[in-house]
Amino acid sequence: MVVGNESTGKSSLVAGLTGAHPQAWNFRGSTVAVQAYPGPDGTFVDTPGIVRRSDTETTRVALAELGRHDTVLLVIQATRIDTDLAELLPLVAGKRGIIALTFWDKVAGAPGTERAVERLSAAVGVEVVALDARRPTGEEKAALRRAVAGAREFSARVSGERFGWRLEPSRSVLDWPHAGPLLAMALLIAPAVVAVWTANTFAGWLAPHVDSVIEPIGERLGQLPAPVSDVTAGDYGLVTMGPLLLVWALPTVFLYSLLLAVYKASGLAERLAASVHRLVRPLGLAGRDIVRVLMGYGCNVPAVVSTRSCSGCSRDATIAAIAFGSACSYQLGATLAVFAAAGAPALVVPFLIYLTATTLVYIRLVSSPLSRSRPNLLVVERTFLERPRVAAVWREARFTLTSFLRQALPVFFAITVIASLAAWAGVLDLGARWLRPAMAAFDLPPESALTVILASVRKDGLLLLSEHGLAASMSQLQLLTAVYLAGVLLPCLVTVLTITRERSARLAARIVTRQAGAAVAFTLLLAWGGRVILGS
Repeated sequence: MVVGNESTGKSSLVAGLTGAHPQAWNFRGSTVAVQAYPGPDGTFVDTPGIVRRSDTETTRVALAELGRHDTVLLVIQATRIDTDLAELLPLVAGKRGIIALTFWDKVAGAPGTERAVERLSAAVGVEVVALDARRPTGEEKAALRRAVAGAREFSARVSGERFGWRLEPSRSVLDWPHAGPLLAMALLIAPAVVAVWTANTFAGWLAPHVDSVIEPIGERLGQLPAPVSDVTAGDYGLVTMGPLLLVWALPTVFLYSLLLAVYKASGLAERLAASVHRLVRPLGLAGRDIVRVLMGYGCNVPAVVSTRSCSGCSRDATIAAIAFGSACSYQLGATLAVFAAAGAPALVVPFLIYLTATTLVYIRLVSSPLSRSRPNLLVVERTFLERPRVAAVWREARFTLTSFLRQALPVFFAITVIASLAAWAGVLDLGARWLRPAMAAFDLPPESALTVILASVRKDGLLLLSEHGLAASMSQLQLLTAVYLAGVLLPCLVTVLTITRERSARLAARIVTRQAGAAVAFTLLLAWGGRVILGS
């Protein structure tokens, strides 16, 4: 079992040591992201990083699982050796194992470092291998394999050895008190902007080619008896909506996951989180929580899953923020398409500004008093910046892509079938008739009711606004209001199911209820406040 604090290079070390691709691994069937690397020297189980000063789900489960393993590869960061030893050595006392001293390239060459490795080995009773985990040499890999084969028992007595050095990352513009957080926020948003623009440019070129292939198939399937024709080739059918997902959403998820993986593999994500920490603490979140909210712009599913490493007091608020304000690639793609159909693509700018502002207010309303209290600092640390390796980037990106393909995609197709059957049975039209009077409260045309219903199930339902010239017939304020209401009134069903699986049905129901109330209030403010400001 591979054990260590966060950001110590555990995954890079094990991947380089075994040369194997990670495989899914569960702790007794639990839903914690763990990767197993089978190799010639045995299987290395890479656990989530431990944060002893926090109460994350991943830390609790990793500590519980540690009791079931006899052989441990303990990863210690050389730049903060005393702190890591004090926190981790008590956990492995009496077990067999070795110590990998990572980030050695940061301290190598300083007086006494070589002697320090010998002192540490003698103090804890096991072999210590010092190396650069991200780029281990062949000699370092061989030494680590020999150490694993001859693993000895950790001393039952916690070592009082102290080495007296701690190397902090060099300061940069991100650490400036005023400009730093603003630059960090811009850099955090940049991957979503770049991914959406690039992917939608590509999808705009690809869509006509895909349509030319799909349309004849849809015509033939449309001749089948109902409801089979509705499920396969109806307005919400598999053949009708499937290409939309693969052409518009998948490229965005792919690009965003790669860009975010570069951020994480280089250490930039943690540095940005540390920079914005002061800004978001009054809201009840840590800087690292904001990184997970922004992950939702690629896909909400892996973003919700990644909250396992959030503090227990801020995790539910982070999930609520993802459900409310993380406009996933599917929603953003549909939003851009609607604004473009109305001849007002620039509306995406005020839309994102208003969405961001209301999300911050919403977080403040739903976060717990404990997470906002001054004594509760939450955990945030500055990490070293590294040049990202291709293998490390791909390893990070695979998690998002796998979550999308294995979890979001099957649910999407199930929802497609349900929506098609609901349309065939007249349920959607009935719901739209019930909601039409309510649309007047938001100064919206009655025809927009169906969009609100379907977008609450699947965010591509926003595209209904572009049909039959509806978007073009509305004012820009009405269009902005309709897109905002449809986008945030409820989390999409995929997100709700993920929250239920990760946390509980009770929390999912509470998030849905609170979000609906907040969305109605924010939409009324947008609709009528906008009219007052515009003087119309």
